[in-house]
Amino acid sequence: MMSVASSATQAVPAASGWKSRLHFLWYLSRRSPLTLVGAAIIVMVIIMIVAAPLIAPYNPDKLMLSARLQPPSAQHWFGTDEVGRDLFSRIIYGSRASCVAAFMIVLISVGVGVVIGCMSAILGGRIDTAIMRLMDVIMALPALVLAMALAAALGPSLVNSMLAVALVRIPAYVRLARGQTLSLRERVFVKAARTFGASPLYILRWHVLPNALSPIIVQATLDLGGIVLIAAALSFIGLGAQPPTSEWGALVSTGRNYILDQWWYCTFPGLAILITAMGCNLLGDGIRDMLDPRLGGR
Repeated sequence: MMSVASSATQAVPAASGWKSRLHFLWYLSRRSPLTLVGAAIIVMVIIMIVAAPLIAPYNPDKLMLSARLQPPSAQHWFGTDEVGRDLFSRIIYGSRASCVAAFMIVLISVGVGVVIGCMSAILGGRIDTAIMRLMDVIMALPALVLAMALAAALGPSLVNSMLAVALVRIPAYVRLARGQTLSLRERVFVKAARTFGASPLYILRWHVLPNALSPIIVQATLDLGGIVLIAAALSFIGLGAQPPTSEWGALVSTGRNYILDQWWYCTFPGLAILITAMGCNLLGDGIRDMLDPRLGGR
């Protein structure tokens, strides 16, 4: 009897957990259906990245010269390229290069930018002034042009293009983290910690970062779509992923040579870029609305 009772008590939290998840999805679909669409797109992209060997019907690098430049069909859903490689498989594997690169760019820029911005606001004085003037100089230059210049100086490769775009995006997070820290350092709990002799690193770790994460997460989610476009643009002009790597921007770049007769070559990789960027923007808008207390009554 005791085992039956214990199993019943264990089943209740599981059932209530599923009910709460379903209730949250229902609430989200009623409040912001576009957010649910964006989340579904991101989930599908993640599945593509993780399960690419299971989803792709062909080896993305396998040459089949007898099947070159074939239109979409039952055998090749998205057609083939100039050497007979299956475009559907290359787009599936290309999600790894494009989306993982965009995620790593956001991770690097957020990590470096938040630490620099928070420490700049906590230390203040000349250090804060020097850091912010440097950030102003970087932000005064067009982001895409500066990323192109840095990628060209580092050399054409996917890793170098990731570093170039990350360096360009760092100042935005420095300014955001600094603004949040300046408002938080005047709070009572931060002044109390400083009075009791807490170090700047302790204040940053335990008092500033936990309270400044919401706007940073929203900005990072919104930036993800734009970074996908910038990374694809660098690959399009030859500064990102190099052949034979499957990457969406590189596929569009090669496909433009055949756009008049073989429309599918650059159309499907371009649609992959468009849908992924749109999903990131929709999800970012939804997260912003959910985390903004001023929109709680909507």
